[in-house]
Order: sequence, then structure tokens, then C-alpha cells
Amino acid sequence: MAQKDIVKRLAAEVERLIADHERISEECRALTSERDQLLAVKHRLEERVREQDSTIKRLELACVMRGDDGSVERARARVNNLLREVDRCIAAIKHEQENN
Repeated sequence: MAQKDIVKRLAAEVERLIADHERISEECRALTSERDQLLAVKHRLEERVREQDSTIKRLELACVMRGDDGSVERARARVNNLLREVDRCIAAIKHEQENN
């Protein structure tokens, strides 16, 4: 008789554990799906931020080049920075070509 009670309790515990496992597995799947959706949104927003930063830089350069703020020195400094960046890119390309 005592063995039947032990078996019944064990069976009930196993059923409870299986139900808990199924519930937790479903919750895990739902959370994983939500995480993936949020990561996709995050990547889209990061790309949008990069695009907006690029737009801001172009607009700032356009304003400086037109002299809207009256700063010729700023325009020269910006052009010089851009030229240095171009020179770095050219040097990197030459270095890459030499290595290949």
C-alpha cells in the first residue's frame, strides 16, 4: 500500500514537472521571439541613426561651405579634415594592393 502511494506521488510529481517544463519552454520560445524582434528594431534604429548622422554632417558641411555662419576658417578646417581622410583611404588601398 505504501509503495502505491509513493508511486502515485512520484507520478504526480513527474506530471507536474513535465507541465512546468512545457510551460517554461513555451515562455522561453515567446521570449526568444520577442528578443529577436527587438534586436531587429534595434538594428533598424541604429541604421537610421547612422543615416541621420551622415545627413547632419553633410548639412553642416554645406552650411560651412556656403559661409552661412561666416566662418571661412571652419570651412578650411573641414576641407582639410576631409582631405586627410581621403589620403588615409588611398594609403589603405595602396597598402592592401601591395599585400595582395
